[in-house]
Amino acid sequence: MTASHLSASRKIWQTLSSIKTGVILLIVAVIVSAAGTVILQRPATDPEEMQRAYSAQMLRLLDGLGLTDVFHAWWFVLLLVLVSASIVAASIQRFPNSWRYFSRPYKSPNQTFQKALATQAEIPIRDEEAGLAAAERVFQRAGLSPERMVRENSFSLFGERNRISEMAVYIVHTSLLLIFLGGIVDALYGWSGFVALTRGESSSQVALRNGSQRTLPFAVRCDGAGEERYADGTPKRWWSKLAVIEAGREIVRKEIVVNDPLVYNGVRFYQASYGSTGKVDKLILAATPANGQGTSKEIALGTDEDLPLDADTSVRIAEFIPDYVVRDGQVYARSAEVENPAVHLAVESRKSGKLVNVWLPPIEGFEQNASSPYKFEARNLQMAYFTGLQVSHEPGQWAVWTGVILMGLGLVIVFYLVHMRFWAVPVRNARGRLVLWVGGAANKNKDVFEQRFRKLVQEIESEIKLQSEACAPAHVTSLAGN
Repeated sequence: MTASHLSASRKIWQTLSSIKTGVILLIVAVIVSAAGTVILQRPATDPEEMQRAYSAQMLRLLDGLGLTDVFHAWWFVLLLVLVSASIVAASIQRFPNSWRYFSRPYKSPNQTFQKALATQAEIPIRDEEAGLAAAERVFQRAGLSPERMVRENSFSLFGERNRISEMAVYIVHTSLLLIFLGGIVDALYGWSGFVALTRGESSSQVALRNGSQRTLPFAVRCDGAGEERYADGTPKRWWSKLAVIEAGREIVRKEIVVNDPLVYNGVRFYQASYGSTGKVDKLILAATPANGQGTSKEIALGTDEDLPLDADTSVRIAEFIPDYVVRDGQVYARSAEVENPAVHLAVESRKSGKLVNVWLPPIEGFEQNASSPYKFEARNLQMAYFTGLQVSHEPGQWAVWTGVILMGLGLVIVFYLVHMRFWAVPVRNARGRLVLWVGGAANKNKDVFEQRFRKLVQEIESEIKLQSEACAPAHVTSLAGN
């Protein structure tokens, strides 16, 4: 490899391992991810809603840039790879010194270190061993895990807390790498789609965002769906009762709501939408014999259901129009909303095969209500509703959630744990007097550490004083009296 190639590689490495580069790339990744939560994403968003939200020109632009499916766009994967590479390079560049500092802490301070340390104090003592013993007891009570350091010409005491704090940045780095790894795996190998089910319907087909279909090795069945509304009529909560069917057996059942999906074999079913199909689920009717012989009875008629009224007569729903209008001799549906409903009943005689068309309400020119052997009165109309399920397979989620947990642990260590180091060394001061030199250092929160250090010094002074009093000879006074 030529010198120019080595120089170029070195520059690329230096740029990639630069903290500035990592911060800029991370900020860009955060901004893009935020855009993915603000801009409507396919396939979770209904195509009609996308068209209502954006103009045709804007939608083409967003689709072309991949902003309507941010987390699966090739450039987003490339961005995650670059951020990950920058984190790895920065960690490799700085890890050896950090590991050396973590694995081999400086425990025996020399004179140069003692003079240069910013936080220090001197405590007069009479005996080296007594001074170290007093400091050791105080260190022990403070949870500093004291360690006696014996050198050829010196003795000292070392204690510390929370050394793991020095490695917290690498815990955060690892958590970020896991989160990005999960995002890359999901973008490359994951998929998402949509399925709509009505009550009692099951399906193993999922419509993917690119218009294709994916067949699941199992089917999901909707056993019911509904919504709850606030007092003003706005939706409060959608829910669906789902069941997984595999090899003809029901494997699992769950009622899902938004943000509480059904998960089976790595496939997640999220509650995404809910609405009317424009079809009848149940039509409650009162049927009364037209000849006046017999009593009225209430029947519940469903779509595609042929219901017998007596031994010779049956009725079925031939047509339902949620919002009808008559124009040019035809009955049309003005909208899919249930605003002005009309139902066309087919009343059939089994013996004669005669078919009578009954309309509720009667529509002149179309109804044959007078010829029907039964009179019908609509009592209640129950519409069929669909539940919209967002279906996704995200094989990288284990890495994402592991990273999130690790990130929480790392941030707790970063913000709440301080690496504190303390030393105690018997020395002769400038005046030649024997003193216990006490020094301390912390990697953050210097002001709080100064208070902690002063308190520790006071406790050592008190311990030395108590020790001196306990070792002082007792003075006995004899009182003689007659």
